[in-house]
Amino acid sequence: MTPSLTSFADETRIAIDNLTDRASNLLYPSIRLGVTGLSRAGKTVFISSLVHNLLNGGRLPLFEPMQSGRISRVMLEPQPDDAVPRFQYEDHIRALVRDRLWPDSTRAISELRLVVDYQSASGWGRLLSRGKLAIDIVDYPGEWLLDLPLLAQDYGTFSANTIELARTGIRAELSARWLALAGRLDPDAPADEAEVRELAAAFADYLKACKADSRSLSTLPPGRFLMPGDLEGSPALTFAPLPLAPGAKAVRGSLQAMMERRFESYKSVVVKPFFREHFARLDRQIVLIDALQAINRGPEAVQDLEKALGDVLSCFRPGTSSWLRGLIGRRIDKVLVAATKADHLHHESHEQLQAITRRLVDGAITRMGMAGAGIEVLALASVRATREASVKQDGQALPVVVGTPMEGETIGRERFDGKRKTAVFPGDLPRDISLLFGGKKGREVDTQDLPDLNIVRFRPPELEETGGGITLSVPHIRLDRALQFLLGDRLA
Repeated sequence: MTPSLTSFADETRIAIDNLTDRASNLLYPSIRLGVTGLSRAGKTVFISSLVHNLLNGGRLPLFEPMQSGRISRVMLEPQPDDAVPRFQYEDHIRALVRDRLWPDSTRAISELRLVVDYQSASGWGRLLSRGKLAIDIVDYPGEWLLDLPLLAQDYGTFSANTIELARTGIRAELSARWLALAGRLDPDAPADEAEVRELAAAFADYLKACKADSRSLSTLPPGRFLMPGDLEGSPALTFAPLPLAPGAKAVRGSLQAMMERRFESYKSVVVKPFFREHFARLDRQIVLIDALQAINRGPEAVQDLEKALGDVLSCFRPGTSSWLRGLIGRRIDKVLVAATKADHLHHESHEQLQAITRRLVDGAITRMGMAGAGIEVLALASVRATREASVKQDGQALPVVVGTPMEGETIGRERFDGKRKTAVFPGDLPRDISLLFGGKKGREVDTQDLPDLNIVRFRPPELEETGGGITLSVPHIRLDRALQFLLGDRLA
């Protein structure tokens, strides 16, 4: 039996929250859309582009309610949760469109409400529906999502799993200092606060080194060690895994006892409130990933991303349910996993990027059994920063993307100033995607067969302005398909 993530008291509070939400929906239909992204995936950009395109009638040909003209108005309204910070859409879109800078990543939860006035596609729908839907977009860091599996673990299991992973591949080098410190400590010895702080700092340094762009690893719980916020220095964030004998019992007042207590505090102070107050109330979810960054770093980063996505998807409460359970136990019935930055590749490689994304989630989908849940994958660009072209090389046409590299980006020996456009050949993704996942059984992966990608960070595109301000919507790739999957049926 799979361990429960929550206690009976937690489930009761979740049920009360959901009953309240459902009662509100009878008067004002709404849907809660969770948006999260693993490191560097661009969730702030995704939300900003989604909102901008809906507010400004963007080009969304595959979003049927917009394409058919059934949406008459989209507007921002005050969000329902006053204790949650507002997603600062206006600041982010100004950075994107006017300054041509990528907005800063959000490092905490935020929320934004869009209200859509529409006409139902059916006569019965027009008779029974108010023709109004509130879309509550809940933005939260992917690191928080990766913490949810901790709710089903005790400290001994957490320590064993984390240390086992830390001894594999490149992690073995990155974790050396922390594991050496942990190995010198006696778990049964009296707890010493100075030793605990030093060990916790070394563990946090290990997690940060794994996350760095040069490594691009994704499985990094506990997530708040990477973004502590106002909990920095608190006991709930001052612990670390220890090498323990299987089934070892903590001695009262010992180092192990302190670590166990602080691990449980982390779950109760950090993880459970997020699960209960936000995650358990979601209806739909999109998980954004930077698959290109992992592919560029090689099979170890790709396989680590696969593990992280498996952990992420195992946390969802997928599937439809009975009418009564639908009232008291919300279920996320649609999950979209989207690989971002598709504009960094020529469209000829988009199908391969989507196939790689499908492979990343296949294991988790199989384990979950697709129990009534709709899980889809997509390759998209929330904001298209490039255009496609071809250049002649040795008499052959070479597919390239053209854009303005960010200041400081380099290609070969050339360093860019953030103003000049250039054409970049991004490389090709492998036809045999098993190469990125360790190859086929019984065969060694030849590094010569791995893709040599040339991924460059581009500035946001330049949009024309009129006397009344910016009128063009932000360009994108497949944002309309994402909207149709996540929201189309609720606007039917």
